[in-house]
Amino acid sequence: MEPTPELIDALYREEVAAARRLTPEQKLSLGGDLFDEVCERMRAGIRAQFPEVDERQVERILRQRLVIARRLEQVS
Repeated sequence: MEPTPELIDALYREEVAAARRLTPEQKLSLGGDLFDEVCERMRAGIRAQFPEVDERQVERILRQRLVIARRLEQVS
């Protein structure tokens, strides 16, 4: 059973309201947690794309990709 557009909208409004209740410290902490999770997913993607590389190379590729992402953000 698919969620209705009304349910999706209600859930989104609840999520926004909960985020607005967070303290600045909580928001900063969650931002760091999100960044860590994204990096871990990127590492998994790198390992899948290059199964032959070691962890040092995974980290090097991750850093390269983060630099590229930062550059792309500046262009936008």
